[in-house]
Amino acid sequence: MKTPTLSTNLRKRLLLIPLLACSSLTSAEAVSPPPDGGYPGGNTAEGQHALLDLTTGMYNTAVGLYSLLSNTTGKFNTGVGAGTLLTNTGEQNTATGAGALLSNTTGGNNTATGFEALRDNTTGNTNVAMGLQALEHNITGAENTALGVEAGREQTTGSGNVYIGRSMVGVAGETNKTYIRNINTTNVSGGVADSVTVDLGTGLLGHLTSSRRYKEEIQPMDQSSEALYQLKPVKFRYKKEIDQTQALSFGLIAEEVAEVNPDLIARDSAGKPETVRHEAVNAMLLNEFLKEHRKNEKQEATIEELKAEILALSTTVKEQAAQIQKVTAQLEASKPAQQVVTNL
Repeated sequence: MKTPTLSTNLRKRLLLIPLLACSSLTSAEAVSPPPDGGYPGGNTAEGQHALLDLTTGMYNTAVGLYSLLSNTTGKFNTGVGAGTLLTNTGEQNTATGAGALLSNTTGGNNTATGFEALRDNTTGNTNVAMGLQALEHNITGAENTALGVEAGREQTTGSGNVYIGRSMVGVAGETNKTYIRNINTTNVSGGVADSVTVDLGTGLLGHLTSSRRYKEEIQPMDQSSEALYQLKPVKFRYKKEIDQTQALSFGLIAEEVAEVNPDLIARDSAGKPETVRHEAVNAMLLNEFLKEHRKNEKQEATIEELKAEILALSTTVKEQAAQIQKVTAQLEASKPAQQVVTNL
């Protein structure tokens, strides 16, 4: 990520401030009494040993005991509170709260708000910590964001993490992890429930939508769902860094599913198979179920037709049997009586 810097125009304007101030003092009455804590180079210091070692650094603001004590050439730093940015030599850091960014050396573009926020940071860049002891033990990690009391407190050298909520302390050295308090303990009942999704390429958080107004090229699935018959469900255990308990799990392997149908998987930002699109698999299962259901309906209709035909045939056979019996009786009745001849 490109390190954010002040615009060239803003820097030029800030460099002109001391000159403009000096010229204005020659032509207008200065404020009386003059403000204390103002020093050359646009620096402001108020408090015992604040900005004590400053040499060529410009536009720094230090308010509080030992704030920005060791800063020599660093620019555009702000420390408000005892010991803020105590050992700093970096640039564009903002620390508010006693002990915030206390150990920072060359780290830049960090923002720490709260008692001992980012306290142990030394060379880490572009971190944001808001809350008492937020990211307290981060040392070299970069681009971490922590919001809440003790948020990200255990993070040390990892980068790109997000911690939201009190005591979402994280794990030392982890990278690109996100913690949100209560998200794993909140039960939802009533109303409309939907699946929360994450775009693996961008990290965008959202929810699935089924409305027609968001879709185009809508067509029946037809035979596409028959790819399901080639899938190979497996049982497995996640690695410990994913699931500490390594509970027995059941599912599919994304790489194997991609060989069957690439549209059934989602890829990460590097283009590697990451997960199976289970909502697509479920839709295919529904399509196959409906196809089988329609087959069963046709078979049941055929069976009912056959039953009716069999019933009709049975009735006909019974009628024919009755007719045959009647004719047989008539024939028996029409036969001449047998005569007996007696020899005399």
